[in-house]
Parts: sequence; C-alpha cells; structure tokens
Amino acid sequence: MPTPDHSRDAGGRKRQLVIILTVATGCRVVLNTARRFAYPFAPAFSRALNVPLTAITSMIAANQAGGVLAMLSGPLADRFGYRVMMLSAMGMLTAGMLAAGMAPSYGAVLVCLLLAGLSKNIFDPAIQAYVGERVAYRQRGAVIGVMEFSWSASTLLGIPLIGLLLARFGWRSPFFALGAAGLLGLLAIGTVVQANGQCRPAGRHTGSLPQAWRQLARHRPALGALGFAFFVSMANDNLFVVYGAWLESAFHLSVVAIGMGTGLLGAAEFAGETLTAALSDRIGLKRAVCSGLCLSLFSYLLLPLAAPSLALTLASLFAVFLVFEFTMVAFISLATELIPELRATTMSAVFACAGLGRVSGSLIGGRVWQIGGIRATAAVSAGITAMALMALLWGLRHWHGK
Repeated sequence: MPTPDHSRDAGGRKRQLVIILTVATGCRVVLNTARRFAYPFAPAFSRALNVPLTAITSMIAANQAGGVLAMLSGPLADRFGYRVMMLSAMGMLTAGMLAAGMAPSYGAVLVCLLLAGLSKNIFDPAIQAYVGERVAYRQRGAVIGVMEFSWSASTLLGIPLIGLLLARFGWRSPFFALGAAGLLGLLAIGTVVQANGQCRPAGRHTGSLPQAWRQLARHRPALGALGFAFFVSMANDNLFVVYGAWLESAFHLSVVAIGMGTGLLGAAEFAGETLTAALSDRIGLKRAVCSGLCLSLFSYLLLPLAAPSLALTLASLFAVFLVFEFTMVAFISLATELIPELRATTMSAVFACAGLGRVSGSLIGGRVWQIGGIRATAAVSAGITAMALMALLWGLRHWHGK
C-alpha cells in the first residue's frame, strides 16, 4: 500500500497560501490607495466639487473615522470567518467608488471616502488574522513585512497613477479606476480563498460580540498593545500634519517639491517594511518593537538639529518614517499572537486605537507647531512615544510569544 506523500501536500498548501497572500496584498494596494489619495489631491477635489478646502479635509476626517467604526468587524470575523469579511470589505470599496464616479456630488464622495476607510479597516484585521492562523510565529514578521509593502506601494505607485488619471481624464476617473480594481479584487478573493476551503478561523469562536470585547478587556498584553497603538500613532501624526509647513517655512519649498518629499517618505516606508521582513524574526518580534520605539524616540529628538540644512532635514524625516514603519509592522506581527482565539477582534481594536491616535495627533499637531515650531513638535512626539513604550512594556511584562 503506497504511503501518502506529506511533503507534496505541504508544498501544495504552501503554494496555495502564497497565491492567497499575493492576491490579498494586491487588494491592499487598492485599499491603501483609496484610503490615501484624497490627501495630496484635496485642492483638485475642492475645485471640482466647488466646495472650500475645509470641506475636503472634513471628508478626510470621515475617512479616518472608518477605522473606529470597523471595531465591530473583528468579532464578526472571528465568529463567521475571515473570508466573509474580506469579501465584504472589497464589496464596500467597489460600491462606494463606482457610486461616487457615476453620481458625482459632495455627499457621494463623502460616503465613498467613509466606505474606503471602513473597508480597509475591515480587510486588514481579517487578512492579518488569517496569516496569524496559518503562518508560524517564528516566520510571521517576514510574511507580514512583505504584505505591508502594499502600504508604501500606495505612495510610490498608486497615488502617482491617480495623479495621471486626474490630469488626463478628469477628477471622476480615479473613482472608476479604483472601483474596477476593487471589483477584480473581490472576484479574486472569492476564487482563491474559496478554492483553498479555509473560510473560518481555526478557533471557531462562537461567543457574542460583548463576550469578545470583555475577554479582550481582561487581557493585559492586549490592553498594553492598544495603548501602544494609540500613542505611537498620535506621536507620528503630530509630526505628519505639519512637516509640510516646516519644509515650506524653513526652506521655502514649492508644492511640487513638498510632493517629492512625500515620495521620499514612501521610500522610507518601503525601507522599513523591508527591514521588518529581513530582521524582525531573527531578533524576535518583541525585541524588534521595543528597539524600534527607542530609535523612534531619538529620531524625533534629532529633528531640530537637522533644521539648518535641507539635506539633513530630509534625511532626518526619512529616518523617522523608516523607523516608525519598522516598528509598526513588527508590532502588527506580534499583535496577531496576543489572543490566538480572537485574532481579528484584537487586530480590529488595534487599528481602531491607532485611528483614534491619528485623529488626536492631527488635532494637537497644528497647535503644538504654532506654539513652538519644530522643537515643540519633536519634543511632544518623543514624549508621546515614551508613553507608547511604557504601555507596551507594561502589557508584555510576562508575555512571551511562541
């Protein structure tokens, strides 16, 4: 009687997982581009919709609020399956983008951007929990690090393509393009995940949503992770919302030059994701996150020292965003293991707290800049990063991954 070829089965499962993660990463490029494209092109949409710029920034705030609304999606994913939530996210994105393209109005675009934020924050916890379910902890930093290339790709590829569409085909064209890409992603996820037969989390959590949140609230490592997500995101957005004003006031840069600077930050994100994939599993995810936080704190403090030189300033910003991306991607990998039976619940809560942190950082960033310029901004961001480090160390004091 012939013996089963387990190595062939394992190889087939690995190939299928690679296909699924490749498709999911492509979907995330579309989701991230949809989430971010309103920022650099806000003036163009303001003119097209004949509304003040403040009305567009309000739409961007609604986009951020989608992360908080998505908190409910995590328990639903743990209960009904990751595939269901991934398909729901791509369906929301497709419907919102196509509706805004076909019925162009301020209200339609507002709803579209709200759905873009919501869909990203439904899809991300589901796919990251999916990875946590099927990739060994010792390899998870590399896998999630590669998947996170989708974030920098949205800056380096997605947004420039949106700019070309705006210039050649008008302001409605990006909505049609992203809607079509979303539809392709929806069909691809439905095909490859269904073919693999893995539609439910292995833990098959069947408790109610309140039970899931109560379990999360009683888990010290998870609470520390939520504090970390809030503070580290707040610190970064405190700088992010004013770095353009800093470059403009200190070096009299044009809008085009500042846009090129944004491309530099995309390169920094790519470098951070590459470092995570290459190093985080080797040194350990917990050590990688703590080391990244310490480097982030010092990189913020060094910003004022670079102020007299444009080259040094751009290099210092590159370092800040590189270290931030390395820290965040390593942290996401670690967070997938905090409560294995509630992976998606944990990840959706993490993204919600990070969203609240970004909103808080945006609200204080302008005021801090007005009070003390880059010195005040750097000091506040460093201080908030120290709070993130304390929250993480408190939460992970007695926790060890696999």
